[in-house]
Amino acid sequence: MNATELRETLRAGLKSALRSRDRVATQALRSALAAIDNAEAVPTNTRAGAIEAAATGVGSTEAARHRLSPEDLADILRREIEERRAAAEEYAAAPDTAARLHAEAEVIAAYTRDVG
Repeated sequence: MNATELRETLRAGLKSALRSRDRVATQALRSALAAIDNAEAVPTNTRAGAIEAAATGVGSTEAARHRLSPEDLADILRREIEERRAAAEEYAAAPDTAARLHAEAEVIAAYTRDVG
C-alpha cells in the first residue's frame, strides 16, 4: 500500500469515527495522518533576504513532497503505536488516560496490517 492509498484508508476510517463519535479513534487517526503529512514535508532552509531576490509567480514556492515507501509508512505507524504505549506506561497513576492511549494504539495497529 502506498502513501496515497493509506491516507485514503485512514481518512475513510476517520470519517467513520467522526460519524460514530468515537473520540479515541478520531484522535488516533488524526494523529496518524498528521505524522504521515509531517514525514512527507520538505524541510525549508529559507532565510530572510532582499525582496527583489524573492521567487515570484504561480508555483514558485512549491516544493515536491518526499515520497514514502511502504516501509517508511509502516515505521511511522509503528512509531505512533510505540509512543502511545510508552505514554500509557507513564500514566500508570491515571488509568483512564492509560486506557485511552492503549485504545488509540490499537486503532492505529489495525491499519498496520496492510502496510509494509
